[in-house]
Amino acid sequence: MYKALLIEKDGAGYRAGIRELDDDNLPEGDVTVRIAYSTLNYKDALAITGKSPIVRKFPLVAGIDFAGTVEASSHPAWKAGDTVVLNGWGVGESHSGGLAQRARVRGDWLVALPPPLTPRQAMAVGTAGYTAMLCVMALEGHGCKPGDGDILVTGANGGVGGVAIALLSRLGYRVVASTGRPNEADALKALGAAEVIARDELAAPGKPLQKERWAGVVDAVGSHTLANACASTRYRGAVAACGLAQGMDFPATVAPFILRGVTLYGIDSVMAPKALREQAWARLARDLDPGKLDALVREIGLADALQAAPQMLAGQVRGRLVVDVNR
Repeated sequence: MYKALLIEKDGAGYRAGIRELDDDNLPEGDVTVRIAYSTLNYKDALAITGKSPIVRKFPLVAGIDFAGTVEASSHPAWKAGDTVVLNGWGVGESHSGGLAQRARVRGDWLVALPPPLTPRQAMAVGTAGYTAMLCVMALEGHGCKPGDGDILVTGANGGVGGVAIALLSRLGYRVVASTGRPNEADALKALGAAEVIARDELAAPGKPLQKERWAGVVDAVGSHTLANACASTRYRGAVAACGLAQGMDFPATVAPFILRGVTLYGIDSVMAPKALREQAWARLARDLDPGKLDALVREIGLADALQAAPQMLAGQVRGRLVVDVNR
C-alpha cells in the first residue's frame, strides 16, 4: 500500500484527496520508483483544484515531477538503488504522477540525478527550476552574455522566476525582477536581483514598440506582460517564454521581430529530449547556489498540497513548495 494524492471525476463530481492505494493501481511502465520528494507546481495546482483541464484521464495521481530511488526495473538503463528525477512526459496529466509514495513510469522518462544534488534539492529545483534552466540555456545559445545589458525576469516571486534570478546572477548577468509583490523586493535582491520593478509596468496594454531596455527576458507570465517584454527588448535580443500566469493570449504585433530582430523562444519542459534534460540538470547541479535554493523553499506534507493548491493560484505562495510525500 502507498499514499497518493488522487484526482477523481465521476457522477459525484471532481475531487482530489489523499488515498491509500495498492500496487494494482500503479500504471504501466518498466521502472518502479520509491518517491522521496515531489513538488507543487502551478500546473499541479490547476489539476488539484480543477481550475483547468490538466488531467486527461481519471482517476489519476497528481504531480508532474518527483525524485527518488529505483525499486525495480526491467529497463536496461536502470537498476534498483539508482537515484532518479522525472519532469513532464505527461506524468500528472495522462499518467499517474509524483504526489505519491510510489510511481511506475517508462525508464526513458527518467534522468539520473547528478551529484551533489539530493532528491530534496532536486525537488526544490523541480520542474519550475528545470524550466528556468532551459530558459537560461536558450538565452546563452542565442548569444546573450553578461555585460550585454539587463535581463528581465517576470513572475519573479514564482518558482521559475526565483531560480532564474539565482542562476542568472551567479552567471554574472544583471537581473531586473518584475513582481506584483513589492514587499518581497528584499528577498528577490537576496536571490541576486539588482533591481526590482512593479508588475504594473508590464501588465497593461502597451505600445507595439517601446524603449529598448532588455538584452534578454525570461517570461513566465504571458499575455500583455510578454507582449510588452518583447516590445521593449533591445535590438537582436531574445525572449524565452515558458508560462501563462497572466494569460494564454499574446496581444502583440510583429514590430519587435521585424524591426529589431528580436527572437522569441518557446520553452517546453514537458517533451524536451533526454539529452537536453541531462544537460539542464547537470548545469543546475553546477550553477545553482544551494544556499540560494534553500531560501526559495518551504517544505510541506502530502496532505498539505490540497490546501496549498488554491493559495498558489491566488498568488499567495512565494518560491518553491517541496512535498515530503512520506509525511
